[in-house]
Amino acid sequence: MTARVDAPAGRSYVSAVTLSLHNTLTRRLEPFQPLAPPRVTLYTCGPTVWNYAHIGNFRTFLFEDLLRRYLEFSGYDVFHIMNLTDVDDRTIKAAAAAGKRLEQHTAPFVEAFFADCDYLRIRKAHVYPRATQSVPAMVRLVQRLLDAGVAYRGEDGSVYYAIAKFPTYGRLSQLDRREIKVGARVASDEYAKDDPRDFALWKKADPIDEQVGAAWDAPFGRGRPGWHLECSAMSLDQIGKCCHAETLDIHAGGVDLIFPHHEDEIAQSEVATGKPFARYWLHGEFLNVGGTKMSKRFGNFLTARDLREQGVDAAAVRLLFSQTHYRKALDFSDEALVAAGQGVKRLGEFRERLLRETGKGEGKLAVLATKFEADFRAALDDDLNAPRACAALFELVHAGNAALDAGAGGAGAARGARYQVRDRLSRRARRRPERAARVRGAVRAGARRQRGTRCRGGRRRGGARRPGGGDGGARRPSHAQAARTRVRAVG
Repeated sequence: MTARVDAPAGRSYVSAVTLSLHNTLTRRLEPFQPLAPPRVTLYTCGPTVWNYAHIGNFRTFLFEDLLRRYLEFSGYDVFHIMNLTDVDDRTIKAAAAAGKRLEQHTAPFVEAFFADCDYLRIRKAHVYPRATQSVPAMVRLVQRLLDAGVAYRGEDGSVYYAIAKFPTYGRLSQLDRREIKVGARVASDEYAKDDPRDFALWKKADPIDEQVGAAWDAPFGRGRPGWHLECSAMSLDQIGKCCHAETLDIHAGGVDLIFPHHEDEIAQSEVATGKPFARYWLHGEFLNVGGTKMSKRFGNFLTARDLREQGVDAAAVRLLFSQTHYRKALDFSDEALVAAGQGVKRLGEFRERLLRETGKGEGKLAVLATKFEADFRAALDDDLNAPRACAALFELVHAGNAALDAGAGGAGAARGARYQVRDRLSRRARRRPERAARVRGAVRAGARRQRGTRCRGGRRRGGARRPGGGDGGARRPSHAQAARTRVRAVG
């Protein structure tokens, strides 16, 4: 039995089921215990803005949105960081091919990403650090690694990380350390797990880098950051500013980032700080088409804007993705999307029927509502088991319709359970309005400039948290938004 973290002063809520998450680092389901509750620091790897993000990317972003929403529903004070990778091998190559400067090429894709977030109703992160705006933090991190003796300058003028000098390299990806080729180097951002080599922290500027404006001066030579360095530097910089911390509570992303990206982040960050980089690592599985991973490389991708232009209800997309656990691959098809749309319609019809029901009292519907809330919590406490939560929701619809057919009372209680998941955060924020005024002070001017490009539309406002910080304030959805949003609670 564990007291809920959102218990008001002088009271305690007790739940028989606590939140447990599958930690990729240990391959085990572990009770969630943040470093400094109720604060939770969450870092999610954002898009590389060389092109439009496809819905395979957004499957990961939606799983992370569910994680964020459920943490906040459970009473945690989440500080969410999502980076934007606007300089790497792909963005530079794409900008050069288009004959543009880097920022000119990436800007439309950044704008499109936020528009897609709006469409899919993804709650905005508190900060969106961009790699090109975080180079000073990256230069400082490279210097710390050089000073620690785990980084070295190669004869090509780039700076590399010597993975053999980090004894636990490979634990996240369960790499066989016997495969490590001591002294062998790789300059590319992406490489295979069966060929681990010293990776580039800082790449000497090439003519193509200078052409697109992707080169910066540094004490160890003019160049640009390696992709793996970027996330370490940006996450450590942001949690240092907001929370005076050097360890993330949760780092999340897609399974394709486990190696080499997240493995390299751990190696860089833990040598620099002497502390664990993240306590929990969560990874979402692929979205497949015909059994093959959705990817621009394979040419089998679909973007969120494609769905929007086809008039697809975002609630159907969210429900479809919620009906498969985030750690299981999902095969996308038009038929599955149509079926999810029918499910959304069914939820909407039940909602309208509840609104028409005038009966009150502790009847059958009230009993069903209580059971639904318990089942819903138990499902999401079990490693965000959204399929089970969806099943509980549709069982409520089935049993609720039967109860209404029989003229049962208690519709108000059932209706309240249906929407309390979505509304909980709004009520909680209004209970503590004085905390909303404090949250901006923790983020410096650079982070404040990013507010204009964040996802908008019925999600919580607010900036970075101070240590032990507060809610950023929330805005209750309008009646029109509530009518459109059928499955926010589970998606």
